[in-house]
Amino acid sequence: MTELWELIKESVHTLRLNKMRTGLAILGIVIGIGSVIALISIGQSSQKSVTDKIASLGTNLITVSPGSQTSGMVRGATTKKTLTLVDAEAIKNAGLSAVKSISSEYSGRLQVVAGDNNTNTTVVGAESTYSSIHNIQINSGRFIADGDSHVAVLGSSVVEDLYGSSNYNCIGETIRINGQNFTIIGVTVAKGSSSSADEYIYVPLSVAMKQLFGVNYLTSIAIEAASSDVIVRAQNQVGYFLLTRHKITDVGNADFRIRSSEEMLSTATSVTGTFTALLSGVAAISLVVGGIGIMNIMLVTVTERTREIGLRKALGAKKKTIITQFLTESVILTFVGGIIGILLGVIVSYSYSKINSSSFTISVSSVALAFLVSVGIGIVFGWYPARRAAGLQPIEALRYE
Repeated sequence: MTELWELIKESVHTLRLNKMRTGLAILGIVIGIGSVIALISIGQSSQKSVTDKIASLGTNLITVSPGSQTSGMVRGATTKKTLTLVDAEAIKNAGLSAVKSISSEYSGRLQVVAGDNNTNTTVVGAESTYSSIHNIQINSGRFIADGDSHVAVLGSSVVEDLYGSSNYNCIGETIRINGQNFTIIGVTVAKGSSSSADEYIYVPLSVAMKQLFGVNYLTSIAIEAASSDVIVRAQNQVGYFLLTRHKITDVGNADFRIRSSEEMLSTATSVTGTFTALLSGVAAISLVVGGIGIMNIMLVTVTERTREIGLRKALGAKKKTIITQFLTESVILTFVGGIIGILLGVIVSYSYSKINSSSFTISVSSVALAFLVSVGIGIVFGWYPARRAAGLQPIEALRYE
């Protein structure tokens, strides 16, 4: 143990003799480790944000949207008019065993005015079942009920845009949407940056379709499955029911698409996971570059210390001792660089989460892996210079100028 401690002290002393070279060698590892930690953290944070946003849409949610369905992609869904209130009513009355409740919906962007303030936001024509299906919580007042006319429920961000503060008590106030007066009856609980629902205004579906947008079709039908175990069954039941109603025999020609929250979550997780892996791979390249930099610097050190190595071998130093000496110096470089890199990565990740108001996520496994990789780089890229130093012949080394 004493010999190891002496070896470490000697290695530190040697590295301190040329601070600039040592600093540059460490810098490559710092950048590499810091990049890996930061990018993995940012990727995980983005993934969590996406999953939270999808989860906030509602549990056991199935969404039927107009448009052609081809490999899960929609062609011109915004202009299709293939879903109607009659379709929604038919699904309600069909007695489908896997379907619990249904909400017909139409949404579009309109200008909203309150006093001297105005904003352009999404207005959602909704039914009373909308709040339970989409997991909308009411902070004050109530949600839309059957039979309501010109009433509105505001998202917290809309309240802030129109009245300057999300805590403003606007219940009973009047706003103008597309030139028509609406009385505010409720404000939703803020879902935070993970959801755009905070920017919505909800009005009765019939008013939205007939008076605000002048349409006779729906932009979506939200369906709540009876349980998470029957989501696929509910999709199939609704899908085949609509195919029959629309007299379509080929599923590939369906004029609607059906997606569940589970599918959206799976797709989003896959995409963000691939993106994180890609970023991590790019960051890993900088680790390799840093390791090559350390190897080059150690090779230069071997050249500069050729006479020293020859003298030590002439005095009886074994090859194992020389190899251990240079490997120790290399590992110290990557060890210090790894510690600084981890701290840098954590700081960058934390700063990113604060700037973007996202969750701060650090994977302990990624930190441990990055640290082990940094030490491993020291061993791998330090081995060749160490072996080369140990292979020098004493007489030739002493003659080296």
